[in-house]
Formats: sequence, structure tokens, C-alpha cells
Amino acid sequence: MNNKLSFKSKLGFGVGEFSSSIFFTLTSFWLMNFLTDEVRLSAAIAGTALLVGKIWDAVIDPFIGYFSDKTKSRWGRRRPYLLFFAIPFGAAFVLMFRNPEIASQSGKFVWAMLTYIFFCTVYSFTNIPYNALLPEMTTDYNERTNISGFKQLFAVIGTLLGAGAAMPIMALFAGRTAGFIGMSAIFGFLASLSLIITFFSVKEPKVLESQKSGNVIGSLKDVFSNKPYLLILTTWFANSTAVAIMQSMLIYYYKYLIGNADSVTMAMITLLIMTMITIPLWVWLCKKIGKKTAYISGMTLTLAAVLTFAFIADQLGNVPALILMAFAGVGFASHYVAPWAIVPDTMEHGYAETGRRSEGVYYSVWTFVIALGGALAGFLVGQGLELFGYVPDAVQSAQSAMGIRLLIGVLPGIFILIANIVLLIYPLNKKKYEQVLEKIKVMEAGKEAE
Repeated sequence: MNNKLSFKSKLGFGVGEFSSSIFFTLTSFWLMNFLTDEVRLSAAIAGTALLVGKIWDAVIDPFIGYFSDKTKSRWGRRRPYLLFFAIPFGAAFVLMFRNPEIASQSGKFVWAMLTYIFFCTVYSFTNIPYNALLPEMTTDYNERTNISGFKQLFAVIGTLLGAGAAMPIMALFAGRTAGFIGMSAIFGFLASLSLIITFFSVKEPKVLESQKSGNVIGSLKDVFSNKPYLLILTTWFANSTAVAIMQSMLIYYYKYLIGNADSVTMAMITLLIMTMITIPLWVWLCKKIGKKTAYISGMTLTLAAVLTFAFIADQLGNVPALILMAFAGVGFASHYVAPWAIVPDTMEHGYAETGRRSEGVYYSVWTFVIALGGALAGFLVGQGLELFGYVPDAVQSAQSAMGIRLLIGVLPGIFILIANIVLLIYPLNKKKYEQVLEKIKVMEAGKEAE
């Protein structure tokens, strides 16, 4: 395996992350609002529909990862999934954001649940194999951070377009319903295109047959006995849930507390531009002070900025609010870089302990946790809005307004604190990782001698 990769390989791999970021952005920023304000589905029922969809995801994701690990083709194990599921993935965007014009709440619930299940299924068939490529491309500790930087640069670009361009694109169409369809069709096309570009740009490394796990149950057992992986997985889940809650609530905050829904676009753009600009900073900090310390520092900054924003931004005016969003974006960039650089190291630890590789299954759990965080966020937001008496397109009561503040600030803050506490006990630093690689060398030398 070539530990140093060309710029072309890094760029080609990074482009594929655009598809995932568009999925995550539209589901985090817009899906809940689409279901409550456009489809007119009860907030609590909408949140439940998203959570039910994730239960299905929990069942299928390990099998998708396992099939990816076992796939044999002239294109490799991972790349065929990028090619064959790219177009269905793009089509799923339009299906999910189409108002079914169903009268009953139960009918709307079934529609939302089934379309979300399909959306998540085709997403998993592309995203799990895509992410499983990363640990196979290099074993170099710092090179993985560099690759993560390229990967997350396109994640931010996708998020920036998804968050910042969604409303302007919808405004080009006649009516909100047509706007959602047009916007989702454009982003669905771009998501499909990014996967196809990665398919043609990346040369997949070969993995020896002897390095693969025997069955899906054995692979899952390996995954859940890997303590460093479980620690970063828990951290990732908690932070991803926090981020999804904040993103889901941002439009409610601007629409009902600040009183200008259109300003949410500038807030999102400010957040994401600062995130994109500071990604190289966090790549450097991960190398300088360590991946764990950098991640904790970044999310703590995000927490401070968001808590301040939640309780005083509507009283300060537009410019101070944007400054707070900028600070949140600086910290948020660590969430784009550090965990993606950390998780491949834990897979090498797992391989060193078991002698088996199961990257597809590892990333099936990782992908599921991302989506579960988003679904849990939708569920909590839905239940919270219902609890505090939220009424769509109306002046909110004092109780409802306080609920919006708590949901955008305090609730995600709790998740970030949990993440930081868990990450404090994560054991793998650069020195310990190099010891893991030495153990792998000895193990593989023994296999070759047999």
C-alpha cells in the first residue's frame, strides 16, 4: 500500500463526500421543516417517522457493509456501489421532498416514513462503501488527516450549497411545493454526479482474501469489541446529534424569534464559510496537538458560541448574530476533520487485535450512527416543539419561544458535553498508533511465513 497519495487521488476521493453532505444538509436543515410546514404533518408524528426509518437502517446497514467487504469485481469491492446506486440516490431526493397532498395524518406519516426509508437505504448503499475506501488508501497517521481534509472540504461545499442555496433555488419556482421538488432535483443530480466522479477517479487498492472476516455476525462482534472504536463512535454520535439539532432549529429561531426567515440563509452561509476556511487550521492542529485534543477544543468553542446565540442573538441584531455564527463555524470545522481522521486508526487497532479486516461493517455502523443522530435530532425537535406548544406560521407564545431557545442551545450543549467527556478517555495517540502498526507488521510477517 502506498502511504503517500497523489493530489489527484485525494481530490477524486474527496469529491464523493459531496453526496453525503447534501443528504445530511437537506435532512438536517430542511426535512423536518418540510414535513411540518409544507406537508402539514404534526411535529411529533414527523419526528417519529424519521426515527422509525432509522430502525430499518439499523437492520440493513451491517449487511450492506458486509456485502461490500465480500464483493468481488473488476472494479474492486467498493466502487461498483458508487456507480450502480448513484442514480437511484439522486432520484430519492425528489421522492422525499415531494408533497403527497394526502389529507390524513396517518397517510402522511406512512408516506414520510416509506420515502425516508428508501432515501436512507440508497444513501447507505453508496456512503458505506465510499467511506470504507479511506482506511484502505493509506495507513499513514498524518496522511489520513490530509485525506480527511480533502473529504471534508467537499462536505462543507455540499453543506454550504445545500444550506445557502436551497431557499434561492426554491424561489425560482412557482410556489413552495414546486420549489422543494426543483431544489431536490438539482441537488440530487449533483449528488449522483459526485459519486460517479469518484468512481472514475479513485483506484481501489487490493485487499488480501485472508484479511477479510468470515461472516456478518463475526464482523459485528469484532466491531463492538473494539474499545477505541466504540469511544470515538459514541463521541461522533453525540456530536452529530448536537449538530443536527442545532441545524434543524436554526430556521425556527430565525423565523419566529428574530422574525426574518430569509436571514437564515446568510447565517448558514456565514457558519459554513468559516467552517470551510478553517478546515486547514484543524488539519494542522490535529497534527500539532493531537486529533483528540483538537476535536475537544473545537466542539467546546462551538458549544460556547451556540449557547450565547440561543439566548441573546435575537436581542443583539443581525451583525452580532452573524459573528456568533462565525465563531460556531470555526469550532464546527473540527467536527469535519478530527473524527474522520481518528476512526481509521481504530480499525487498524481492531485488525491488530483480531487479524481480520471489516472496514465495510465498521463504516456501516459509523454511517448508521450519523443517520441515527439526525433522526434522533428530528424526533427530539419534534417532541420538544410539541411539548412547548409550537404552532406553524403563527406568533409563538413565550413558552414556545423559550422552547426554541432551549432546543437550539441547551439540548445540543448536553450532547456536546457528553461527547467531550467520552473522548477524554480515548487511548490512541500517534505513538500508540505506531505501536499498533508494528504489531500488524509482526502478525502479517508470521502469516506470510506459514
